[in-house]
Amino acid sequence: MNIDNLINSLEMKHPGEKEYLQAVKEVLMCVEDVYNQHPEFEKAKIVERMVEPDRIVTFRVTWTDDRGEVQTNIGYRVQFNNAIGPYKGGIRFHASVNLSILKFLGFEQTFKNALTTLPMGGAKGGSDFSPRGKSDAEIMRFCQAFMLELWKNIGPDRDVPAGDIGVGGREVGYMYGMYKKLCNECDGSMTGKALDFGGSRIRPEATGFGALYFVQSMLAEKNDDIKGKTVAISGFGNVAWGAALKATELGAKVVTISGPDGYIYDPEGISGDKIDYMLYLRATGDDIVAPYAEKYPGSTFFPGKKPWEQKVDIALPCATQNELNGEDAKMLVDNGVLMVAEVSNMGCTPEAIDTFISNRVTYAPGKAVNAGGVATSGLEMSQNAMHLQWSAEEVDEKLHVIMRDIHTQCVKYGREDDGYLNYMKGANIAGFMKVANAMMGQGVI
Repeated sequence: MNIDNLINSLEMKHPGEKEYLQAVKEVLMCVEDVYNQHPEFEKAKIVERMVEPDRIVTFRVTWTDDRGEVQTNIGYRVQFNNAIGPYKGGIRFHASVNLSILKFLGFEQTFKNALTTLPMGGAKGGSDFSPRGKSDAEIMRFCQAFMLELWKNIGPDRDVPAGDIGVGGREVGYMYGMYKKLCNECDGSMTGKALDFGGSRIRPEATGFGALYFVQSMLAEKNDDIKGKTVAISGFGNVAWGAALKATELGAKVVTISGPDGYIYDPEGISGDKIDYMLYLRATGDDIVAPYAEKYPGSTFFPGKKPWEQKVDIALPCATQNELNGEDAKMLVDNGVLMVAEVSNMGCTPEAIDTFISNRVTYAPGKAVNAGGVATSGLEMSQNAMHLQWSAEEVDEKLHVIMRDIHTQCVKYGREDDGYLNYMKGANIAGFMKVANAMMGQGVI
């Protein structure tokens, strides 16, 4: 496999899709040696097939706002790979949504889902519609219009969407309600639903909870423990909330959260009602964290800055892609950070990752760390198929086992000659091998 030739070919076919090309390059660089040990992969052109989505559904979403004016957005569903199960991946509503971002997320989702050991393929979808500033009625009408175009392409054994940025329980409920009306079936074709109609317990917390279970395993591998560690978290939505909640429960001290306006540093620790206040801030729709410093004296708001300048033991990017860059990474390394784990998808830039690995700082990618969210979505699919609902304890126990298993796979493929555990390499190879073997077993299709 010649990575440069393949990337150049993709750049010519998909110009300007920087996030997608970045994700592909990261995986190919990690799996190159293993791939070249399998001439049958080369003969079947596994990589050339794997880096292109099975299909992309693009559609116009037309809806009417509260003033009676007609609005038009673009909707997408990228069904990337279903070699190991139905397409599975979230729907994102945000002004930044474009095809490059959704292709990168769908590509990442394919390997993330493979790591969970559950039978799920990879997909992603969304629209450039932003729920912020919209009324409930407007959001409902948009979600119904979106599903009116998408519904024929999804189903419990075909494609099972979930939520993502801008798509929470409210939006999932509106879309699922429209889906049921259109197909006249209650078949659980979306996850992230409310408990009253087929949702799973601890789903809102699952991404953050799973990330901390993975961090626990990373520390245990180093004969260390999370108790007493200081943690920097970015973001302040559900993912950051779940991570802060579980980190505090396990004995760590979370000292930062962040938003588009800057970050909060709270040396006393963000715990108890402070964690609940994170959700209140998100619910206001203002997308700012500055009011935290006013409510809790002793904390400081740093406008327009990121939390990675603080001295902490563990850094957990929880917001969005490429939020931690090379300069941020250098500050963390200089301040003696022990561990960096991406809870957001592709939260670190390539320069940041190179800085961590070259300095032998333990770093783990989002496709392993944040797999708890989609793992719990997979568990929701199982509950729907069996027409039952597990307790929070049962779901949490299964999530814990899945995250430990993902860590075990990363260790299997990630140990380097000098003893350094390269989680990026381990996660990419483990996910790739499962998908590649499944594709090989099903022939050239």
